[in-house]
Amino acid sequence: MEIQSELKQGLVQVYTGTGKGKTTAALGLGLRAVGHGLTVEMVQYLKGSSYTGEIFSTEKLPNFNLRQFGKGCSFSSLIRQGLMECTGCGDCFVGKGDELETHRKFALWAYQYTETVLNKGEADLVILDEINNALRYDLLTTEEVLALIELKQEKTELVLTGRGIPEGIVKRADLVTEMNAVKHPYQEQGIKSRWGIEY
Repeated sequence: MEIQSELKQGLVQVYTGTGKGKTTAALGLGLRAVGHGLTVEMVQYLKGSSYTGEIFSTEKLPNFNLRQFGKGCSFSSLIRQGLMECTGCGDCFVGKGDELETHRKFALWAYQYTETVLNKGEADLVILDEINNALRYDLLTTEEVLALIELKQEKTELVLTGRGIPEGIVKRADLVTEMNAVKHPYQEQGIKSRWGIEY
């Protein structure tokens, strides 16, 4: 019996929508891929929260490389030590009123890194987590993201996550899943992000 060591065909997947679970779904796919001996590259666009569980867990997984390109949290060392919890202040995310020049650099670095990864073609699964944040704040264009998709090798699976993925990217994708927000503990009960569950 021949053991499969690479994907026979790589597709383009999109996880979008207002509901929770887009990054979580992409991480689950990465976990499955590593379980089969495949190589995973996850590029987190405009995320710099160095205390998230996916950073610690992927460090323990063979063939799973996670890179963050985003503004760090002022309290990350305290959160990592368990001395405080994430307050949901949003300091580590790009916002509407932010000075965007720093975020533009992060988006450019993430984009350049993604180009390198896709050109090499060594990763079986490439996840571009929250790439739509860069699109939403005009740090990247739809055309630039479509150019990344065209760099994808035939046997590389490419996953893009983020709310409100533009229609041009949705049309180009092979699989699109929309997470719809039906009920959320923050909106319903004021419960903030929880350690071990949301981060």
